[in-house]
Amino acid sequence: MEENISRALARIPALQDLDPTGIEYERLGGLTNLVYKLGTSAGDFCLRIPGEGTGAYIDRRVEGHNTRVAAAAGVSPEVVFFDEAEGLMLTRFLHGCDTMTPASLRSTPGAPARAAAVLRRMHTCGQAFEFRFELFSMIDDYLGVLDKLGATLPEGYHDVVGEAEEVRRTLERRPTQLAPCHCDPLCENFLDDGERMWLVDWEYSGMNDPIWDLGDVSVEAEFGPSEDLEMMRAYCGSEPPPATYGRMVVYKAMCDLLWTLWGLIQHAHQNPADDFWAYSTNRFERCKTLMGGSEFQRHLRAVRDGA
Repeated sequence: MEENISRALARIPALQDLDPTGIEYERLGGLTNLVYKLGTSAGDFCLRIPGEGTGAYIDRRVEGHNTRVAAAAGVSPEVVFFDEAEGLMLTRFLHGCDTMTPASLRSTPGAPARAAAVLRRMHTCGQAFEFRFELFSMIDDYLGVLDKLGATLPEGYHDVVGEAEEVRRTLERRPTQLAPCHCDPLCENFLDDGERMWLVDWEYSGMNDPIWDLGDVSVEAEFGPSEDLEMMRAYCGSEPPPATYGRMVVYKAMCDLLWTLWGLIQHAHQNPADDFWAYSTNRFERCKTLMGGSEFQRHLRAVRDGA
């Protein structure tokens, strides 16, 4: 057994009495953390070991609270152990589920609608998350982190942030009721059993405009108009109002604007999990393309008009 797993197991009361030699483990996905499936005599679990340096930009106490709320809402698996100081976490393993990818979330029949359903279940659970996800404050904070790291930004990034001021003003004039949101719904965070989906990884979760989650899903899965419409119809229960649909499109651009900076932080920390410079520049170019199109302004006007 790997040493880091042995150290983690020694800290988890539910597993301390088990014979380590009888525990099977399998590495799962994860860009910034180490994630393993554990097979034990007490059942199967998912072990998350936080990545080095992640405590600099993730509040583990908040994550622990929000993860438990999501589990109680039936959206996420049961939390067996959570260390709020460092972020070590053990949850029940969900059997019979496929981990989604951009391709499978686009192509699996009903997947966009099931993704919308699990998000709506979270958004309407009636409970509150800790932390307020503030898009533009987070952009400023990430820029501050990158400045301290002496990191390079893609050419023209500050210009696009300036152009996004119109989006900021529009959203401030048309506020919406906040809800407990995932805020980082990567395709790989959706687990699908063919009838319903589950959501995992609540590191960036908080109270937010719920339509952010839908825009983020669309960006991550690279949805086209048909998948967007399926998702929005399922979420709204009918044809989405132009202002709601427009809000989703606007957030698609803002997701890329924000996560560009997140990727640059990973690049600056030399995270080996991916080519984060390419990840960031690709997201930034996609953001510029969307914001530069005439359709973006039409959707922004719909949000402004509240139609």
